[in-house]
Amino acid sequence: MATPRPDLKDEIARLKREKDALILVHNYQIAEVQEVADSIGDSLDLARKAVEARKNLIVFCGVRFMAETAKILNPSAKVLLPREDAGCPMADMVTSEDVRELRHRYPDAAVCSYVNTNADVKAETDICCTSANAVGVVQSLGSKQVIFTPDRNLAAYVAGQVSNEIIPPTGYCYVHQRFSREDISQAKLAHPQAVVMVHPECVLEVIGVADKVLSTSGMLKFARESSAREFIVATEEGLLERMSRELPGKRFYSPGKARYCFNMKKTRLEDVLHSLDQEVYEIKLDPEIMRLARKPLERMIRPGP
Repeated sequence: MATPRPDLKDEIARLKREKDALILVHNYQIAEVQEVADSIGDSLDLARKAVEARKNLIVFCGVRFMAETAKILNPSAKVLLPREDAGCPMADMVTSEDVRELRHRYPDAAVCSYVNTNADVKAETDICCTSANAVGVVQSLGSKQVIFTPDRNLAAYVAGQVSNEIIPPTGYCYVHQRFSREDISQAKLAHPQAVVMVHPECVLEVIGVADKVLSTSGMLKFARESSAREFIVATEEGLLERMSRELPGKRFYSPGKARYCFNMKKTRLEDVLHSLDQEVYEIKLDPEIMRLARKPLERMIRPGP
């Protein structure tokens, strides 16, 4: 990767100060974008930061559902997505019509939607969750049946730890879906002392051979606090790059070839600068969708599960 021109970072910093803007950056973004962030984290981290900051201008370097979440939680703020075409294929695997149909088929079930969903799906949801708090969120529900959408792998992981009956979805994250048990086995042969950390969006056979199953922020926290020096990390390569940068005394290995999220990697410093300068591309949502989607998101970020 070419070193970005210093003037890009300087200009972003100047505009951020002038406009009193907040730049939120997901763990999977490229390194140069992470370097201009006010906060870096996973979905739950950044949702909380968006609420706490009380800024009128938020630049969200991630994918569309994340920027939508920031807008829903901060309806008076202008929320910008630097790349208009940065979507999430998994989020698009479920629609509001799908959720309504499932509610019709399972009238007594509660609906828990992964935060990796579009705003119209959240509007049909009782509570949202992230990979970090999914088990606790489902356990907090009083319903015996829970419609969990859209990630089938996270749903299977949750189902193994709760007494609720999980109505499984069919969606998946194409990045985490590609890790295999053989990838983990080969990585362990190469690095026998390494701790295996996997994301719960991986398939169950990968989760089954992990030492730790953690969200991206959970992985970073564990690696920072652990006495171990080597880690095999089954998640998108952007997090491994961040951990290697922030924890230079430790080593992080991807099982098999590195996996990248194409949409997360679209955003460049030029896009951040353009978005700040021209205040594009603004997230605009139907007011009623925002009103309905706000409740399950607030339940998600509330202290508790």
